[in-house]
Amino acid sequence: MNKALVVFSGGQDSTTCLYWAKCTFDVVEAISFDYGQKHRLELELAAAIAEKAEVPFHVFPLDLLPLLTSNALTNPALLVEKDKPADRPPNTLVEGRNLLFLTYAAIFAKSKGIHHLVTGVGQADYSGYPDCRDNFIRSLNQTLNLSMDYPYEIHTPLMWKNKEQIWQLADELGVFDLVRYETLTCYNAVVGDGCGQCPACHLRRNGLEAYLKKRENGDL
Repeated sequence: MNKALVVFSGGQDSTTCLYWAKCTFDVVEAISFDYGQKHRLELELAAAIAEKAEVPFHVFPLDLLPLLTSNALTNPALLVEKDKPADRPPNTLVEGRNLLFLTYAAIFAKSKGIHHLVTGVGQADYSGYPDCRDNFIRSLNQTLNLSMDYPYEIHTPLMWKNKEQIWQLADELGVFDLVRYETLTCYNAVVGDGCGQCPACHLRRNGLEAYLKKRENGDL
């Protein structure tokens, strides 16, 4: 029996991955982390979506993370930058976040006999996050296998999809409305279409408009 563990935040990408995993594996569970994020509402939404998907959901604390690094997602004193700087990653980068998430997810997965890990990272709409790149994921996959002497496979179904294509995948999976209205992608914690101002909202909105135009024109 193929079992998978989805690293799940309740956002557009991870929710699409959750339903992709349900169509791909026999058994699916989801894991999330409380790392001191200002938009903690995402954990409540993730729990609600997981319940709707009939997927066991686990939340673990990573409260050390905001003590090690400062960024706009965990530091109340920092505002989210509206535009990505040219000379550095955006201030929404949480250093080491995906490394830690996937490492802890792998440890938990091994305890449950799960070999498949699913994450919604991608570099098609690259936002300057080094831990979303394909070479990082492949490197970490090998490191996890070696460090725990256990055969993992990290799946990144969105790695080469832009936001328009991710909306299309959600539609094909039958969860377009759920993803549009019940997920949280916005850095300012506005559910659904978001605040419309932060970089995450711009990416999501541009992809949605492009997909809806293509769907309306029958170009799919």
